[in-house]
Order: sequence, then structure tokens, then C-alpha cells
Amino acid sequence: MSSPLLAPHPFGDLITVESLQEKFAHFHQWEDRYRHLIQLSRQLPALAEGLKTPEIELSGCENRVWLSSQLRHDGTLHFYGDSEGRIVRGLLAVLLTAVEGKSPQMLLNADPLQLFDELGLRAQLSASRSSGLQALADAVQAQARKALP
Repeated sequence: MSSPLLAPHPFGDLITVESLQEKFAHFHQWEDRYRHLIQLSRQLPALAEGLKTPEIELSGCENRVWLSSQLRHDGTLHFYGDSEGRIVRGLLAVLLTAVEGKSPQMLLNADPLQLFDELGLRAQLSASRSSGLQALADAVQAQARKALP
């Protein structure tokens, strides 16, 4: 019997890397990508206040951001998180799509931000947002290292 997922969300399951790639392939303007990030942010359920602990709050981001993971019975990781900013929540949704349900080793062998490049998102981010995005990627890698046997 496995424990229930903390803070379930549709990213990585209902909203997949492939579906994001297909959707973003139709966007030729940054404004279209920006609008879709906001739509994705609305699909990320708010994190319960009890889960927004100082231990999972990240530093280095413009807005307050929380990110953590839970080891599933099959050895993969379920990531969950939240942010106070709409764009950051959208970026978090893309990140969750990229990393959800992967093994710690798979996460350590891959760049968690590759999907952002494929979707044409990283090039338009401000320096502070890029720094925050890197903090999210670093947190994913830290969670993966922590989950290794």
C-alpha cells in the first residue's frame, strides 16, 4: 500500500511534455507564450498552507516559491509546489511537467530546464526570473540526490 500523493496536480500526467511541446509550437510571439504560462499557473492547485514550510521555501526567486517532493513506492518522485506570482507559478507548472514521475537517477542525468529551451521560454526571461528558474532546477536536483538509496 502506498501513501497518497501530497498536493496532486495535472502536470506530468494529464499535461505532458508532449502536449506542452505541441501547444507551444503554435506560438510565435512571446506574448502568446506568456499568456499560456498564466493559463498553466491557473491549473496548478494552491498548495495547502500546512505544506508551505520554511524548509521547502526557495531563496533566489522574485516571488515566494515552495518546492518539494515525495518518493513514490515505485522509486519515482512526485514533485509539488506553489508560488505567489502568476508567471512563476506558470514556470513551476512547466518544471513540474518536466520532472514529475521520474526516478532520482533520471533527474540527475538530465537538465531540468531543457524543456524551457524547447518551448522558447528561457530566452525571454529577465535576469532575476532566470536566476529563480535556476534555483528551481537546483532544488529538483537536490531532491533527487536526497532520494537516492
